[in-house]
Amino acid sequence: MASTSAPASTPTPASALAPALHSSPAPAPASSSNASLSAPAPERVFGWWDHTALWFSLGVGLLVVQVGAYLVPAMGTQGAALAIVVGSIVGAGLLGWTARIACQHGLSSAGLMQATFGSGFARLPILLNMVQLVGWTTFELVVMRDGTQAVVAQVLGFRLEGVWGHAAALLPWGLVLVALLAGSMTKLVRRVVSHVALPLVVLSLLWLSAQFAARIDNPVAFWHRAGTQEMGWLSAMDLVVAMPASWLPLVADYARHGIHARGAQGGTWLGYAIANVWCYALGFLVASVAATDAGIVHTLLLAQGGLLALSLILIDELDNAYGDVYSCAVSGSSLVSRWPLSRWAVGLGAVCVALAFVLPMHALEPFLLLLSSVFVPLYGVILGSLGWQRTTLALDTVGKLAVDLVGKVGKVDWGAAGVWLGGVACYHAIANAAPQYGATLPTLALTIGATWAVRAMRATQARRPAGCA
Repeated sequence: MASTSAPASTPTPASALAPALHSSPAPAPASSSNASLSAPAPERVFGWWDHTALWFSLGVGLLVVQVGAYLVPAMGTQGAALAIVVGSIVGAGLLGWTARIACQHGLSSAGLMQATFGSGFARLPILLNMVQLVGWTTFELVVMRDGTQAVVAQVLGFRLEGVWGHAAALLPWGLVLVALLAGSMTKLVRRVVSHVALPLVVLSLLWLSAQFAARIDNPVAFWHRAGTQEMGWLSAMDLVVAMPASWLPLVADYARHGIHARGAQGGTWLGYAIANVWCYALGFLVASVAATDAGIVHTLLLAQGGLLALSLILIDELDNAYGDVYSCAVSGSSLVSRWPLSRWAVGLGAVCVALAFVLPMHALEPFLLLLSSVFVPLYGVILGSLGWQRTTLALDTVGKLAVDLVGKVGKVDWGAAGVWLGGVACYHAIANAAPQYGATLPTLALTIGATWAVRAMRATQARRPAGCA
């Protein structure tokens, strides 16, 4: 991506943008002017359908289907359906809200963090985000490796085991991932995801859904089936919201390429909500009707045509890994802008492939989930700070205003930092003391409210005449 030049320090309409938590403006840092902060006008090419196709594709995954299976047998069918639909609408709505902010301001995820917490303090969440993205990419590669081994065992009758077996199942995916990362993200989304990958994935989901729905002997009894009540409705909805919430640190890196903020919000919301509802429901359905404990991958293979459908889902799993690495590269480029984005992407992709050979992913998953928990309150602060501005900006002015917005915060906004760290403590306190209520939505509400309280206090102080107590 080409770099943009830093604007002169003159008054701009940036003051009309929703302010971050700051008390006094500071000059815009020169390092904030690179393309990792804001998308230049020629790269704002995503329409409503591009956002919809991208986030439907990213929302489909074997991991989502597996998490949907966790609702069985704790939840009854009606309770699970309600939790899946409401949780998906709320969670995808948060993604859409973030997408609108990013598209309006032209900011990447790293840019949103800088505009909220300051260019200095934001390095901490940016680095944490890079660590979790490398971890989740590695996890996705392991999922693809295991799925490939299951497919080979089904088709050829032998297992790819040991070091060489793992290499044979993993390296083809890794090579394709690195090759994709060397190309253009916007072209990949508009030409491949929207027109090729999306129809194939929809067909595979339709086929698998029909195959397992046909196993329901008595639909009325299935609909009224009760659960064990080991999981409350709020906990189930929190489990559903957790999956879209895990994408919050990535969504801006793609939404900033949108043409219109409304299209970015609506497309992201609709695409991810449909995918999340479908995959959670499929996981619940498979776990409810399958007479095997072999796991989701092997259970899907047992369905008629399951081999082809699973293969298509595995191919779609590749875009999840791509999405993680590309976003990680954008964040890395915001820290070291002298390295081209393509170099960051290819290098990080190669690192993830190497890590997939050596890391014990099942032991690493709790650590990744712990890291993910810090981004729920983080985005509560970002949404509370930047989420209420509705002015439509011309594409040729967005980059300049984005740099100004980041520059106004300075190095550290201690108010925003304090709300975030308090939100992290709140998240874990709720998760430990009252898990039946879920921690995601209460923490988001508390951090958004606290952000508004700090902003209101600062606005009141700013309006006081000089010399007033």
